[in-house]
Amino acid sequence: MSGRTQARACPERTCVGCRERAAKSDLLRIVAVEDECVPDPRGTLPGRGAYVHPAAVCLDQAVRRRAFPRALRSAGTLDTTELRKALASEAGATP
Repeated sequence: MSGRTQARACPERTCVGCRERAAKSDLLRIVAVEDECVPDPRGTLPGRGAYVHPAAVCLDQAVRRRAFPRALRSAGTLDTTELRKALASEAGATP
């Protein structure tokens, strides 16, 4: 070995709400299942994913800008009620 340490690059993604780049581990992956936005915290659901900060502000911006249908390449509007519930429960769980 040459004594060099190998630094692994941390994957980055862009939040569809605020359009800021962040580490993939800091963002929540969203997947379209039928006509609904579903949170995918483990990142294992099949299909195209979009990333958003786990904050209500970024979620509101993404909904207002209609970013989810565009990012997920879905025709029509997507229901975000389950996503809002997941963010609310996560915000209530963390102090």
